[in-house]
Amino acid sequence: MLEWLLLVLALICMGLVATCVWLAMQQRHAQQLQAERDAVRDRRIKELGKRLDAYLTGSIQMGEELHELRRVVAPLPDKLNQIEQRDPGSLSFTQAARLAGMGATVDDLTQSCGLSQAEAELVSKMQQAKRLRS
Repeated sequence: MLEWLLLVLALICMGLVATCVWLAMQQRHAQQLQAERDAVRDRRIKELGKRLDAYLTGSIQMGEELHELRRVVAPLPDKLNQIEQRDPGSLSFTQAARLAGMGATVDDLTQSCGLSQAEAELVSKMQQAKRLRS
């Protein structure tokens, strides 16, 4: 009877050892899966970081370009007023601005209003700036 109890106890111990080995293998497998998931997550984070850097760089560049455009366009209304005041005998720059607002080209303004190329370009740019602000 004691032999039977020892045999049962030995079988139980062997079962516990087998269970421990199986659990250790399961744990190693779970660790491998988690390591793979972590690697995928880390790669994705790096990729998103690079994309974010690219977006930020683009935004900064666009902001700088917008600032430069504002700097260039800001004095145009004053320049147009100066030109209008300087040459009262020619066709009104206000009329040229109206024509530009209706879609007249720089060439149209130089021919119909007697403006120089630079004056016609200035009037045209002023009208474009007004359209963009509206």
